[in-house]
Amino acid sequence: MNIMLKPLLLIFTISLSAVASASNFAERESLAKLIHEIDGLSSLVDEAQGRANPDSRIRFQYNLLRKDLMMMKLGIQEHLDGPAIEPRNYAPLSGDYRR
Repeated sequence: MNIMLKPLLLIFTISLSAVASASNFAERESLAKLIHEIDGLSSLVDEAQGRANPDSRIRFQYNLLRKDLMMMKLGIQEHLDGPAIEPRNYAPLSGDYRR
């Protein structure tokens, strides 16, 4: 009986890994799209700054907005540039299920 359980455990572990990998890919794809959208915001920020009234008493801080957008982009990019799958430590299986 013990001999039959080991292949089943191996198949189960491999299938969980495949599901996690597919989910990880989908997340990475969405984050890459988010970087693209942040890049697209740059032209909108430029447009808004060009339309701003220079004589206004209270001015929007476009330089701070650009800085924050760049920080978000760099943080996402840093995550994407990291390893796709972090190594994990698992406790060894006993392999003996009889008393």
